[in-house]
Parts: sequence; C-alpha cells; structure tokens
Amino acid sequence: MNLLNNSSFQRLQGGLDAANLRNSVIANNIANADTPHFKRSEVSFESLLKQEMEGAHLTLQGRRTDPRHIPIGPTGSIPSASITNDSSSSMNNNENNVDADREMVLLAENQLRYHSYIQAVNEQIRMMRTAIEGR
Repeated sequence: MNLLNNSSFQRLQGGLDAANLRNSVIANNIANADTPHFKRSEVSFESLLKQEMEGAHLTLQGRRTDPRHIPIGPTGSIPSASITNDSSSSMNNNENNVDADREMVLLAENQLRYHSYIQAVNEQIRMMRTAIEGR
C-alpha cells in the first residue's frame, strides 16, 4: 500500500521538482549575467498547476489498485515545470537581459517557496503517522 501516492503529495512533489529546477535556472541566469547576447530563462509551474486545477471538476474518484482497472472520476494530471526564454528584452549594450539584483530576489523567493513545500510535505506525513499510530 502506497500511502504517499495521493494527489496532494503529487502536487507537492511537482512543486518541489519545479523549485529545484527554478533554482538551477536562476543560478544559470546569475552566472551568465555578463555573457554577451545571453537571454534569461524562467520556470513556470504554479500558473500551470492553477490552470489544471481550475479546469478539473473536483468529484469523487475511484481508487485503482491495478493498472487494468477502468479509471473512475477525473484523471487530471499534475503538469511538469516548463522553462521559457525571455528573448524580447535587452538591458545592456551587449543585448544581455539579466538583472542580477532581480535574479537574487527571485532566488530568495524560490527558497521560501521550497521551504513551504517541505513544511507541507512534513505536515502531511505527520498527519498520516498520527492516523496510523492512533495517537
């Protein structure tokens, strides 16, 4: 029995994966702040997840214990993070569009987001443990 395979854990896992990817992308942007013709990248996840959740009708869903079972209810998937390049702007004469100060702010925001995801995962695990142990 896999207790950690429900949709909330999958959303949190997607958020953690996106935060890790976003950290790498921001670090790459900062590392290339002085590279001529470099265009910054950014990661989209939360907006994609929101669109997916707004489009899904939250109804009762059947549990599949075997892949041969027919799915009952919504089968909405958790979107994966996507990387986009911002090639529409330039900040310097060398056509680079990385603002190091802005990237540092985005990095701090991403760290806060990552820690909040970790706290949510820990809270979910704590509630599962309490339910299992009966304390």
